[in-house]
Amino acid sequence: MINSESARDSRREPYVLGRSLQELDRLRVQARVIDPITRLFFAEAGVAPGMRVLDVGSGAGDTAFLVAELVGPTGWIIGVDRSAAAITVARQRANERSLRNVAFVEADPSTMTFEQPFDAVVGRYVLMFQTDPIPMLSKLKTLIRPDGIVVFHEVDLNGARSEPPVPLYDRLCNWLADAQSRGGADVRMGIKLHSAFLAAGLAAPTMRLHSVIGGAAKASDLVYVKAGLAMTLIGEMERLGLATADDLGIKSLPARIIKEMTMSQSVIVGPAEIGAWSRV
Repeated sequence: MINSESARDSRREPYVLGRSLQELDRLRVQARVIDPITRLFFAEAGVAPGMRVLDVGSGAGDTAFLVAELVGPTGWIIGVDRSAAAITVARQRANERSLRNVAFVEADPSTMTFEQPFDAVVGRYVLMFQTDPIPMLSKLKTLIRPDGIVVFHEVDLNGARSEPPVPLYDRLCNWLADAQSRGGADVRMGIKLHSAFLAAGLAAPTMRLHSVIGGAAKASDLVYVKAGLAMTLIGEMERLGLATADDLGIKSLPARIIKEMTMSQSVIVGPAEIGAWSRV
């Protein structure tokens, strides 16, 4: 059980994306794109049947559901998120899937405690939104049994590009990275996982890098994820003077990007998806 006295914390972290129903829907589309990469990271890290796993920053539950497939019916997953709205959606989705070995708790990962240690702590796109990820990693280390696993999947947005150039896609990626960075997120957290693990007293991690890449016929989901993120962040981009709704043309944005890709026979590359893991 989680210590209820530490389940909430009022400190503001730089999570500029919010937890609207629209954003939670976008996260589910995003999961469809990157789940295969996360699965590779977690499986190679050693997440296996029968394990008791803590999923940090669960959001709408996609990472926890992926872990549930890896640990099987004999495993157990607790998903934690600061957002009550996200936890409500995650619980509804778990019920719809009839998952009896997944539970979700509204809690602050930097202060929570449990009665039993975990075999693994996992997270996806979580550390990039912490004001300082080192204390969180240090805390999470204490929740794991000896020889347990810490594995995180983070992103380096500098990896996004196109070839031959797709100007609209490239501009959009730059706008999105600027908006998140200026909002306080570390958009290069993926490449910093090695130093973060060491600073938190963890062993030097094993690391892997993957990315989503494709032409117009194969990368439409990635385009729609980027366009959905623009819809989520448009208020922030306008506030920062980066771009306006008119600049983006949200409704036609995916179609225009795909048209540019088709005309130039281009491929687009998503951000660098980076996984890192080590044993306690």
